[in-house]
Amino acid sequence: MKSRSFLAFSLAYGLVACASIVHRDPPPSAPPPAAPAETAQKPAEPPPVAEAPKLLPIRKKGESAFAGAKLFVDHEHRVQKLADTMKKTKPAEAAALAKIASQPTAEWLGEWNPNIELAGRVRTAKANEEGAVAVYVVYNIPNRDCGQYSKGGLSRADAYQAWIRSLAKGIGKGRAAVVLEPDALGLLTKCLSPKDQEVRLGLLRDAVEVLEANGNTGVYLDAGNPHWMPANQMAERLKAAGIDKADGFALNVSNYMTTKENVEYGQAISRLVGGKHFVIDTSRNGKGPTADFDWCNPHGRGTGHRPTAETGEPLVDAFLWIKRPGESDGECKGGPRAGEFWVEMAVELANNGSE
Repeated sequence: MKSRSFLAFSLAYGLVACASIVHRDPPPSAPPPAAPAETAQKPAEPPPVAEAPKLLPIRKKGESAFAGAKLFVDHEHRVQKLADTMKKTKPAEAAALAKIASQPTAEWLGEWNPNIELAGRVRTAKANEEGAVAVYVVYNIPNRDCGQYSKGGLSRADAYQAWIRSLAKGIGKGRAAVVLEPDALGLLTKCLSPKDQEVRLGLLRDAVEVLEANGNTGVYLDAGNPHWMPANQMAERLKAAGIDKADGFALNVSNYMTTKENVEYGQAISRLVGGKHFVIDTSRNGKGPTADFDWCNPHGRGTGHRPTAETGEPLVDAFLWIKRPGESDGECKGGPRAGEFWVEMAVELANNGSE
């Protein structure tokens, strides 16, 4: 089996996000003073009209969330800032980090976000104004990761439902894609009682409906990877979690299985769930898995296909970097806590990249 890491943000980062919305949207300027009238009959010129933000249009029925848009690159992310600070002292490492920072990656959302509505609003607006799609990973379900390296999540079902609604409100009609709860289905029977399994499935169904109701948000339920369980078993779990109302499903999140294997596995699942599309995490699969399919900070791996919605596969909506290369899988092989950035691993992945 595998475990997932998440991007653990501090309260300080949340405060920075709050500050950014203040400075990004300055108050409207006062109208210019009226020019002296040349004649009594000539009206004063109207003040100039500020240009409205350029937001992506509402997608057409049947279109993916990525249609007609690019993927969002966060040039203000800490990895870019780290690369900038290392240019003079460690130029080789800085160049490797810059390779990662230059690619669009997903934003993980969980209990570390102090204001989830604001987080969704700020990033979605920023991405859309650049003609890009904001990609999120929702990772806050109760009993997350069965108490393993990425344990956490909200403690109550009703709190989770309220949290999802706040995120949906923040995203609004902006264009976004959401990967919903890595491992939630894969670990469904590992640590949950039959009753709690039903609660989890109900929460996933509710989250799909609430987020998809925005109209411009594409939701992809996490469906593990080709070496976790047979396609027919995962398909049954996806059906129970509301795949019929979602855009599709996501594969290989935080894992290392090859793109080819994931495409074949995804096609098999798709045939069992009404032809649904899927996305694949290619952030660390450039060298494929280790011989024993080690998922926790294996060495010798590399980045895979660069993020794109031009996949050449009719059922694959996008290759995404869902797990940012360099973020630890957990405290194994000398790595820091799950989700923390590990410079040495990031450099290794970048330098071993397939592209």
